[in-house]
Amino acid sequence: MNTQTNSIIEINSVSKKYDSGLEALKQINLTVNEGEIFALLGPNGAGKTTLISLICGLCNPSSGTVTVAGFDNQTEYKESRKRIGLVPQELCTDMFVSVYETVCYSRGLFGLKKNPNFIEQVLKNLSLWEKKDQLIRSLSGGMKRRVLIAKALAHEPKILFLDEPSAGVDVELRKTMWDTILKLKKSGVTIILTTHYIEEAEALADRIGIITKGELLLTEKKTTLMEKLGKKQLQIHTKEILNFPIKSLEKFNLIYKNNTLTYTYHGENTAHSINELLDALKKEQIEIKELESKKSSLEEIFVELLHSHE
Repeated sequence: MNTQTNSIIEINSVSKKYDSGLEALKQINLTVNEGEIFALLGPNGAGKTTLISLICGLCNPSSGTVTVAGFDNQTEYKESRKRIGLVPQELCTDMFVSVYETVCYSRGLFGLKKNPNFIEQVLKNLSLWEKKDQLIRSLSGGMKRRVLIAKALAHEPKILFLDEPSAGVDVELRKTMWDTILKLKKSGVTIILTTHYIEEAEALADRIGIITKGELLLTEKKTTLMEKLGKKQLQIHTKEILNFPIKSLEKFNLIYKNNTLTYTYHGENTAHSINELLDALKKEQIEIKELESKKSSLEEIFVELLHSHE
C-alpha cells in the first residue's frame, strides 16, 4: 500500500549472493529522499550496478526488502517499476529508428497513451528536438546518451537512475550533461547516479554514498562529509628562512619546507586555533609574506576512506 513519506526509496537489510558464492551486497540499508540527487561512489566491482539492478527490479535480493515510492519492488513490481527510469551505462537501443520513434516506443512499453506534447518537451529539454527525425546511428556518442535519458523519461517516472552518465563523453559534453541533470532535479525528478568522476558527484550531489566490496561504508550530505572528513591546510609563506623547529610552535604540528609553514586542521577546529597560531608567530617575530588556505577535495576524501577499509 502506498504511503505518504519524504523518502522515495527505502532499502532494508538487502544482501545479494550469487550461486557461485560471490556476495555482491552485504546488509545494505539506505534511504533516498524525494527530489534529491544521490551519488553512489565506489571502485569497479564494489556493487554499484548490482544495487541499482535490485532497486529497478532487474534481479532479486537474497534477503531484505526494497520499497519504491511506497511499493514493494517484488510483490508490487509493476507499480514500483512505473516510477523508475533507468539510463544504463551501455548504449542499448535500436540504431535504425529515429529519435522520436524510439522515445515514443519507450512510453508505449508502459501502456501510456500517446502524448506528443510531453515527448516534444522532453526532447527540447535535452536539446534533441532538432534531431528528432534522425536515425540513432547517425548521432554522436553524447547525443546517443541523451536519447537514453529521453527514453528513460518517456513514461514520466519520479526516479531516474543514471549509471555512469558521463562515461565516454568529452569534457564539454560532460558539463552539458551536468546542466541537464540539474534541470531534471528542478523539475522534481529524484536522481540516483553512479560515477567514476568524483568531480561529477562534487558538482551535482546533495548526498553521497560510498560502497566497496558490497558494503555501504557511509551515506552523508556532501557538504557535511567534506566538512567532517576533509582536511584543511593553512600555508604561511614567511619572508625569511626560519631556524626550524621552534619550541613555542611545537603544539601546532607544523611542517616547514621552502620558506612555508603548513598547518593542517579538520572541520571541528575553529578560527580560534588559527588566531592562536598567528599570535604565536607574532611573538616569535616571524614576518608573514602570504597566507594561503586549501581544503581536501571529495576525491581525496574518497580515496582515503577506501584505503582505510582495505
